[in-house]
This record gives sequence, structure tokens and C-alpha cells, in this order.
Amino acid sequence: MKLLVFAHHLELGGTQINAIELSTRLRDMHGFDVVVHATEGPALSILKSKALRYIPAPDARLHPSPARIAALRSVVSQERPDLIHAWDWWQGLEAYYGVHLMRGTPLLITDMMMDLTRSMPRRIPTTFGFAGLVRKADAAGWKNTHLLLPPVDVDFNAAGIVDGKAFRTALAVRDEDILLVSVSRLANHMKSECLERAIAVVGELGASLPLRLVLVGNGEAGPRLQAMADAANRSLGREAVTLYGAMSDPRAAYDAADVVIGMGGSALRGMAFSKPLIVVGEKGFARTFTPEAAPDFIETGMFGIGDGDPRNVALSQAIRGLATSSGPRTELGAFGRDFVTGNHGLDAVAATLAGYCRNTVAQSRRSLNNTAADALRTGFYYMRERRFRVPSRDVTAQT
Repeated sequence: MKLLVFAHHLELGGTQINAIELSTRLRDMHGFDVVVHATEGPALSILKSKALRYIPAPDARLHPSPARIAALRSVVSQERPDLIHAWDWWQGLEAYYGVHLMRGTPLLITDMMMDLTRSMPRRIPTTFGFAGLVRKADAAGWKNTHLLLPPVDVDFNAAGIVDGKAFRTALAVRDEDILLVSVSRLANHMKSECLERAIAVVGELGASLPLRLVLVGNGEAGPRLQAMADAANRSLGREAVTLYGAMSDPRAAYDAADVVIGMGGSALRGMAFSKPLIVVGEKGFARTFTPEAAPDFIETGMFGIGDGDPRNVALSQAIRGLATSSGPRTELGAFGRDFVTGNHGLDAVAATLAGYCRNTVAQSRRSLNNTAADALRTGFYYMRERRFRVPSRDVTAQT
């Protein structure tokens, strides 16, 4: 099968890494002929290291983009894929209106967002990243939904594969320090709030606990977060918060951590290193990943929404609880590694995706009436929700 993977701007983000790793496994283990079409970015070096065929796409922040649709049509004419696999709703809309409706090329959409994007076609096979969102999509009228868990290469991401001690040494982190690590794009949307809260909590608890917080990533919120870090460090009279910048390979940061703070794929990768995890989200959500909490996160994904309390009580309690005793950290780290290996292993997720791809091609006959109604419904929600004003990335995202 020839597969055209239509991905987003190749930032160092979870979805982009997922697309690259799964594309590699589909080629190497399932015999797919894979071509990746995406906008150039820092993760291109990772894609090239996998020897994946790559055709650049134009850049855009607002979607559907006429330039990207034109480029996609050209690639489809040149490559003649059996299937387009579009990652996230931006690419899904461009492939749907630009190619699928016009030419009938089979389309599979993967949406790893944490909530339902209603301005997507209902009758196109669509995968979601956690069980609760699959059920929500079914209830909202999606006709062909599937669960595709975020994958983790548990061999590549494992304790001891890289030198975490060197990372600690480079940052002058002492043995007695409790190193909190968050690997995240410093984006205004969804990401920055929990990072701001983490800085605030370390600024408070750091007066009585030997906490160090390292944020790995870059993005539009960087200057604001740096100002908060500087203020916390001045207040404590020491460097407690460090903005490290982006790492194309952040494994050393994960390996160095005593505790990982994160959401989504970053949270899962942290657990693959046998690190205890505090899952964060929006409106102050924070919860330690424990055996008791695991069923809830299977349902909701590695994310949550709090009550908006500005006092950061949940995150403060979670950090204090893990910082004051090494026993729970070791036990929770082992549990997290087992959880990721058993549920999110890359090989198993790739096999699931390969099945979805084959089924999509086999079932690609369309009903004109259903297709027309679906296209009109999708356009209605796109306009009603003003998705044309929703940028797909921050203005200053690094390339």
C-alpha cells in the first residue's frame, strides 16, 4: 500500500513525533510505501534520521490553506497514493475538501486533540487518542470512529539508554535536589498555563524543599515564562527554575528527572523512563498518575480540566507528596513503565493503525448523498465555530 502521510508543521511536538514513528513502523514492519508531506520544522531532522521519503508542504497558520491544498493536490497527482493519512483537523479539512471530495482518494484522519473538533467530516474514518473522545464523537454523529492510543517507542525511551547524570551535572543539579522536568512546547494555547502554575509552585515550595524545575521546549510563551522564572529565582536566592530550550532528543532530560510533569505524549514518554508523573491540564488540573488514577486517564487521556482555582493547591500537593519521599517515586515509576509498555507500545499501536489503513481503502466506496450532506455539515460547523480564525500554531514557533 502506498500511504501519503499529511502532517502538520514539523515542530518538536507529540503529534509530529507520533506521525514520524508510526510512519516508520508502517514501512518497516507492515510493508507500506510511505511518503510524508509536511511543513519543514525542527522535527525534520528526526524524520530524515528514519530515512522516510519527504515532500515539503507550504507553511500556514490558518486552515484550510489554498496554498497547502494546491501543494497536496500536486503531491497526490505525482505519487498516486492508495490512502491519505491526515494528522489533526487542519490537515484533515485540507485533504477532505481539496482531494477526497474532488478525486475520491481514500482518507483517514487522526485527531489527537483533547476535545472534539466538530468542524470535521462525520463519515470519514477518524481515529481519536482516548476512549472517552471516541464515545463523544459517536454520540455527536461520527459514523466511523476508532481508538488509536498515542504510541511510545519503549525501547528507545527507557531508563539508562542515555546519560541523565550528565544532564543534571550540566545544570548543577545536586544529588539531594528533586529535579522536576517538563518537556513541552511553550505555546500559549493549552500548554503555558500549567507551566506558569509549576513555576509559581516551585517559587513557593522551593523555600523549604530542594526543588529544581527544568522546562524543555520553546515557543511563543517563552519570554513570559522566563520572566516568571527570573522572579522565582530572585525570590529564592538561587536558580530553582531553568528554561533549557528545545531538544530534538529530550531523553536525557527525562532520564535525569526525579519527577516528570506533563500531558499527552510527553507524559507517556516520561513514564517510559520509569519516572513518577504528575499529569497536568487546564484550569489548574494536576493529579499524580497512580494505579487508582489510571482508569480515569484511560478514559480521558493524559490530561484534565480543573476548577480554575488560582491557588495551585492540586499541583502543590502533588509535588510536595512526591518530593518528600523517594519510596513512592520508585514504586510509581515502575508502575508507569509497566502501564506504558502494556498499553502504548509503538509496535502494537502501529499494527492497529495498519489495520485501520487497510480497512479504509477496502471500504472507500462513497455515497454521493451522504458525501454531499457531510461536506455541508462540516462547512457549517467550520463557519459557526469560526475555525478560520483559529491558528494551528503560535506566531513565533521556531523553524
